[in-house]
Amino acid sequence: MKTLIEQWKQEATRSFEGWDFSYLDDSGRWEMEALPWDYLEIVKQYLKENDDLLDMGTGGGEVLLSLEHPYNKISVTEGYLPNYQLCKEKLGPLGVTVKFVEEDDILPYPDPSFDIIINRHEAFRLDEVMRTLKKPGIFITQQVGCENSRTLSRRLLKKDLEVDSRNQLGYQLEQAKKLGFEILAKDEFYAQLKFFDAGAIAYYASIVEWEFPDFSVDKCLDSLMALHHEIQEKGFISSVEHRYMMVLRVS
Repeated sequence: MKTLIEQWKQEATRSFEGWDFSYLDDSGRWEMEALPWDYLEIVKQYLKENDDLLDMGTGGGEVLLSLEHPYNKISVTEGYLPNYQLCKEKLGPLGVTVKFVEEDDILPYPDPSFDIIINRHEAFRLDEVMRTLKKPGIFITQQVGCENSRTLSRRLLKKDLEVDSRNQLGYQLEQAKKLGFEILAKDEFYAQLKFFDAGAIAYYASIVEWEFPDFSVDKCLDSLMALHHEIQEKGFISSVEHRYMMVLRVS
């Protein structure tokens, strides 16, 4: 048992770069139910070769680079210092404009600057998005909603996670309509995420610290052990991944 606990501690302190969970993906230690939409395909549907593109909260630029958009037409923001430094090293030499943001919902650009703004799992303010979009301009976002990981967080920390109830599709659509956006597409989904070992949970909880505040293996040992035994019995632990997406146009 001591060896198992040490393994969990190693998982919780494992280095993490960009926003890349391939460590769990490649080893088959978790599995998420597919979303009914494909974020990248939606972006490709609207992105034109000559568009000035902003990617908000680009992480390590992994998703962005898969678009193969002309680098001199791309700007990115990043508010997490290690990821910002990674972007400066990886994206800067390619010709991508990289900016650090203190407040990740404030955009450090004049208005209007972009034909299209994309945002995958980053905070935003719709009035700021509208200010920096050219007319007509497109905003595409996929968000992690307020119900994300709440049950698993409660099981680990033995208390309810404080969430912002405005972080869901209905509220955001109301705000978009008030500002004058045209809604081109929308959807919301609650996907099942399965963890197949407690070490994978420890790794995940240590990274997504806003959903598992003050998590550590020592503090949550009893909870981790209970989850470990449950996995041994039924093969997995389930969590809920709350996602919603919007495609908006300003004209």
